[in-house]
Amino acid sequence: MTATGRRRPIAQRAIQAWASLGPEWLPFADAASPDLPWPRLLRLSLFKFTMGLTTALMVGTLNRVMIFELGVAAWLVALMLALPLLVAPFRAITGFQSDVHRSAFGWKRVPFMWGGTLVQFFGLAVMPFALLVLSGQGAVEVPPWFGPAAAAVSFLMVGAGLQTSQTASLALATDQATPATRPRVVALMYTALLLGAVAGGLLFSVLLADFSPQRLVQVVQGTAVGVLVLNVFALWKQEPRNRERALALKSAPPPPPFRQAWSRFVQSRKARRFLWATGLGMLAFNMQDVVLEPYGGEILHLSVSATSALTALLAAGALTGFFVAARSLARGVDPLRVAAWGAVLGLPAFSCVILAAPAAAPWLFRVGAFGIGVGGGLFVVGTLLAAMELEDGGYVGMALGAWGAVQALATGLAMFAGGALRDAVSALATSGALGTALQNPATGYSAVYHLEMLLLFITLVAVGPIVGRRMTRPIPPRGVGLADLPG
Repeated sequence: MTATGRRRPIAQRAIQAWASLGPEWLPFADAASPDLPWPRLLRLSLFKFTMGLTTALMVGTLNRVMIFELGVAAWLVALMLALPLLVAPFRAITGFQSDVHRSAFGWKRVPFMWGGTLVQFFGLAVMPFALLVLSGQGAVEVPPWFGPAAAAVSFLMVGAGLQTSQTASLALATDQATPATRPRVVALMYTALLLGAVAGGLLFSVLLADFSPQRLVQVVQGTAVGVLVLNVFALWKQEPRNRERALALKSAPPPPPFRQAWSRFVQSRKARRFLWATGLGMLAFNMQDVVLEPYGGEILHLSVSATSALTALLAAGALTGFFVAARSLARGVDPLRVAAWGAVLGLPAFSCVILAAPAAAPWLFRVGAFGIGVGGGLFVVGTLLAAMELEDGGYVGMALGAWGAVQALATGLAMFAGGALRDAVSALATSGALGTALQNPATGYSAVYHLEMLLLFITLVAVGPIVGRRMTRPIPPRGVGLADLPG
């Protein structure tokens, strides 16, 4: 027997063994459904992938470039990065409009996904020039107010485009996924978001290694083109044209105004409590975003490479949380119960981070960071699926928009509050105002982590009364294996 002949049975057995793995070992193997087959599902997840790319560019790359290479004041950079959050409350409105949109082709979500992509593209296209003018490196003399105004407009456009396209794409996924596959679809899309952020961070670090204003323009505008191309590919034939629906809408009574639909939505005690719990939970999990790496460097004396690896550790924890949430939700567990699991897991995770300083144990710090990622992943997926199931009156886009608005606003507020609280408490501690026992640099960081633990307790109090007391009817797996994957 030839070497090729000997290798073929081994390869065949390996393929058969891999294909025989059950859905429990392939987290997204049963995410597809007849209405949302694998090719369309994977393309739809590209919307989250491009969101990760854009977030990595703005938060992970441009903030450093604006402060160090372009010499922009740090407070102005923070303001620019916070501007996209100003449009977050409008996600509920755009989601509602995608619910009731009347298209000549019978589309609901596609016009908003395409419109949001175009707005995001134009914002990214003009952003590098606005940043150069803002830093005083423009080739043409302009009034002093023009640079900040142009940069603000570009950041607002990117934020508005992201919020619109992401809300509509999540609503489309809700429309087309079955209740059995919806948890896996949500986990898959958020996995694509993390992959986009990681890929963007690596790509931009390589492309901007030799920084120059010309290279900045090329990278940001290249990202704009890449986002446009990927989103067009993701959008193609996602929502079938429905002429019957278009004809029915012409004779149907006009939809209720947004204010009326919103009033009915927030009249539900469960909806109000859910939004409060979502906001509190996002506050609790995101206040550490700006202080975790400095804590590792200043208090635990970790190297730059070691603290940089925390991002990957948090992402790995979040991915683990996504997988666990997808499996639990597919078995019929209440989504809010899964979110509560995340909040409970966050308590020992933050405790590990706090205790790592007096114990001088970097390994305990890493365990805590991973646990924060897992808890946050469980909380995000659980609350998102709960939002998908919250609105039963046909306005799922509005419910998802409300969830996204609360999530974005709470995340932005948490990042600012975490940094501000750390600075304020550290100043008091080092001056001796809090007593000699707390006169060390770890006190400011510890105050942030203790506050996050308190917020997690409050989140559990808020979510407890609306968690289902029993598991819903378990959903049997569809048994989709590798043979059903595209390609």
